[in-house]
Amino acid sequence: MLRSPYHGGHLEVIVGPMFSGKSEELIRRVTRAVIARQRVAVFKPAIDDRYHATHVASHSGRSVEAHAVRSSEEVRQLLRGETPLLSGEVELPDVVGFDEAQFFDAGLVPLALELAHAGVRVVMAGLDLDFRGEPFGVMPDLLARAESVEKLTAVCVECGAPATRTQRLIAGRPARYDDAVVLVGAQESYEARCRVHHAVTR
Repeated sequence: MLRSPYHGGHLEVIVGPMFSGKSEELIRRVTRAVIARQRVAVFKPAIDDRYHATHVASHSGRSVEAHAVRSSEEVRQLLRGETPLLSGEVELPDVVGFDEAQFFDAGLVPLALELAHAGVRVVMAGLDLDFRGEPFGVMPDLLARAESVEKLTAVCVECGAPATRTQRLIAGRPARYDDAVVLVGAQESYEARCRVHHAVTR
């Protein structure tokens, strides 16, 4: 029986708490693809404008150009050529990256799978856990369906242990469990913590 040739499409997911280097790793992978002359498109949620409105940026200052979008449907429209992408070309990119994937709607999962089935290398970066320490948005589904997963850790600010949690602080104290899940911020609102030193006010 003849096998179908490998067409290169797959899903890579990079997860971890804040300050673990997720965006840095996404930028590194995308930059390598650009150096290899591959066609690349990167998307980020429009609500994340902490460092730049139209770039994915890491806390260390590295960045790559991105399309700021409000929904997975907007990504579809861009990829279909309904609005300009990659100098107006309609052909799918070789690599599609998504930063802060946890902020996207549920339509991101079928979109990612469709792209992978179409031969696109899809690279996602996002928080796997919210500030409560619970699975965040679409991330569990993406993790379960990915061909490769890289889970990064940060450094706990309290003890120096590997940090897997994102600590939200309000006026210097742990946020309440029933606070809104989405609160875009950086070091003014969040810290990396280990399991032992992560806290939520109930």
